Amino acid sequence: MENRPYIFISPSKYVQGAGAIGELGAHVAPLGDRVLVLGGKSGLAATRAGRAESFAKHNLTEREEPFGGESSEREIARVADIAKSGGFNVLMACGGGKAIDTTKAAAAQLGLPCAVVPTVASNDSPCSSLSVIYGDDGTFDRLLLLGRNPDLVLVDTAIIAAAPVRQLVSGMGDALATWFEAEVGYGVGAINVPGGLITQSAMALAKLCADTLFEFGVGAKIACENNIVTPALERVVEANTLLSGIGFESGSVSIAHALSSGLAAVPGAHEHTHGELVAFCLLTQLIMQAASHETVTRVFGFCKSVGLPTTLADIGAQPGEPLRRAAEVTAGGGGPSGNLPFPCSARAIYDAMISVDAVGRMMA
Repeated sequence: MENRPYIFISPSKYVQGAGAIGELGAHVAPLGDRVLVLGGKSGLAATRAGRAESFAKHNLTEREEPFGGESSEREIARVADIAKSGGFNVLMACGGGKAIDTTKAAAAQLGLPCAVVPTVASNDSPCSSLSVIYGDDGTFDRLLLLGRNPDLVLVDTAIIAAAPVRQLVSGMGDALATWFEAEVGYGVGAINVPGGLITQSAMALAKLCADTLFEFGVGAKIACENNIVTPALERVVEANTLLSGIGFESGSVSIAHALSSGLAAVPGAHEHTHGELVAFCLLTQLIMQAASHETVTRVFGFCKSVGLPTTLADIGAQPGEPLRRAAEVTAGGGGPSGNLPFPCSARAIYDAMISVDAVGRMMA
């Protein structure tokens, strides 16, 4: 094992609860008093009243800036220019993953504090020190390592409960892989995002993430379907956002995330969310690992219970050449694909996907 230190990273402050938007000003005030707020129409609208009232209490000024739609180099530069020319000293994202990634990148570029107010719990981007960069046309470009996590992540679960259920379930798919990928990474001495070995703390949080989803996932989905906040929803939102964010970044990722990117070669997969693809790819990873019958059955059962994909049809794919190309891209990509205790071949990945599909159809 390489002689490296163990490293654990996380956001500086995490705040969560129904009505938490009303406390936003109190948490932002120590960071600065002129806030540039980036978000899409729905993200800005969902947080506007709470932001305005809370900021007024703490003498904070703000400017809303509509998000351009892609977390691209052009959009990051545009936001950074607005922040610099306007004399803003805090950057804030209100919305989903791409607006959040743009804000984090612009804040890191300027050396300014970054606050994140997610309005969906669909992925673990809010807490991480990474931004996914796309081209202006929406094609994936690269992962940008920012070297810092957000200074504040505030999640109002009443806002999350009002968002589409599919977003919450997608977040469960992304978060579900956290423990299983960290576990295999820990076993092979994988290097995590900050460049160190995986701490026991990261492993404990990754395990808690999975345990929380298995116990409370269905209840959280029911709560979101009825636009209400329950203890189950609170726990799952924390798992999707905080536990998964720390677990993947201070832990590691493996085939589940590597293959989800490889599926870009499959046209039908484009219609599905990141978390939906990760869920199917986690099942693929478990088959490749020859995970126990108990584990495979439990994960399949969970996916079925909340509506995550378990067949190729569920992710807009079918056996054939596009799926083989996805397997080849994944096997040849290095990085997370190497976080396994055995060689990762395109043939093994493809065969595992076909196996998952067969099991999923059998359980339908």
